[in-house]
Amino acid sequence: MVSLLLVGLCLAAVIWIYFSNNPMRHGRWFMVRRFINWFPLGMTYAFLYMGRYNLNVCKDAMGTMMTNDQFGIIFAIGTWTYALAFVVNGPIVDKIGGKKGIIISAVGAAVANILLGVLTYLMVTGRLKMKVLVPFAVLYSLNMYFQSYGAMSIIKVKAYWFHVRERGVFGAVFGTLISMGVYFAFDWGQSIVDMTKASAAADPAPGWFPALVRRVFVSSSSPVDATWAVFFIPAGIMIGWALLDWWLIKDTPEEAGFEHLDTHDASSGVMHVELTTMDLLKKVFTSRLMLMLGAVEFTTGVLRNGVMQWYRIFEKGANQPEAAFFVQHWGLLLCIFGIIGGFAGGLVSDRFFQSRRGPPAAMLCGLMLVMAILMAVFLYSAPRIVGSAAVLISMGVIGVTSLMSGTAAADFGGRKATATCMGIVDGFVYLGSGLQSISIGYLVGFDWHWWPIFLIPFALIGGVLALTIWHELPAATRRYIAEVEQKGKGAEVAVAVEKAL
Repeated sequence: MVSLLLVGLCLAAVIWIYFSNNPMRHGRWFMVRRFINWFPLGMTYAFLYMGRYNLNVCKDAMGTMMTNDQFGIIFAIGTWTYALAFVVNGPIVDKIGGKKGIIISAVGAAVANILLGVLTYLMVTGRLKMKVLVPFAVLYSLNMYFQSYGAMSIIKVKAYWFHVRERGVFGAVFGTLISMGVYFAFDWGQSIVDMTKASAAADPAPGWFPALVRRVFVSSSSPVDATWAVFFIPAGIMIGWALLDWWLIKDTPEEAGFEHLDTHDASSGVMHVELTTMDLLKKVFTSRLMLMLGAVEFTTGVLRNGVMQWYRIFEKGANQPEAAFFVQHWGLLLCIFGIIGGFAGGLVSDRFFQSRRGPPAAMLCGLMLVMAILMAVFLYSAPRIVGSAAVLISMGVIGVTSLMSGTAAADFGGRKATATCMGIVDGFVYLGSGLQSISIGYLVGFDWHWWPIFLIPFALIGGVLALTIWHELPAATRRYIAEVEQKGKGAEVAVAVEKAL
């Protein structure tokens, strides 16, 4: 209950920051309508995360039925499917719009989660006797294919509703949504697993929801834990949010009755140009800058799931009482510090670097490098230092992802190509995730020290790459900033002349 209250307070703070940050002087109704647009869109994405990382919780609950190396392979195949799907799905979302994209994502992922739930039920109850690797890999890949529509649909809608000078803060909001999704996946997911244990069937339920969940999923006559509930419940939630998306979301301000908003991104002045699928793909794969953003995100993907995916598995094996707080509140800690990382990166970018995304990304990569080194040094001797370092790496990862995938890709891709550019840049995150999943799953079989050691060079490379894009800004944004500065100087001169007279 305390965790839920803290997450609610964090969300309230994010909403307050959104309404108090209005550098473009939008009207009050525009701000409210834009909130009505991004909130259901964002919550859908958060629960997509719950339907993505529930595999991690399921693996813990299944114990020896799914080994570390099997889990690593399943997760890697799923993440690589996610990454490669962007090449196809990015141009599709650029054509059909973000509203349809997020609905496809939520409904498709819900169906895939239901199938994963059925598979888990058949395996846990012994009705299906086969190794977990192939069936879980196939269905998890199906899930991740539909999941791939989610992030780029959000950024596609955001590109039309947020000016470049506002996108750092929205990037932070995007990071908040990721963080909340991680909280839902790990903490809510673990709660679902706990309340559906066979041993819980005879216990008095502490509230109506646990009682309802037990009545639906747990049989008092069965000795088997109803682990499959961790897939079915997120599926139902996603379908509910998809219905709200269909009702509330508008792809552009014009569709909601507002005037056209020139966001001064890379599409400014060329909105009339129609882009083919090949044009959209060339915009990414022939751009040095886009490939640099993708390379930064590749290193971030290694660090992101290299910590998020393996920390709890390591601690449960190491059995360190001093780390119990981190294990028990893993989702909550990732949520709170992910929000901090997202807002730190976004606000620093907009307030101190004229909406350049490279500087804060480089700083956050430097933080992750130091924390990975601390993890390697203190892995067994200081569990609290390791837990704190893991949380701070996750904070840095969310900050960088918010800046690169959530913001820079849309800035440089422009409204016309947002989904394709963002999707492929974000796809590099999951290429990195797949690499670490297989690599760490294999290396820890020898010695867990290889886990943080494997992460260190990627943090260093990410920082160096971020430094190379330190000064990058879209040309339209530079012109806009120059015009604003010129107007400001003109106003200062006018005031000075008036005073002199």
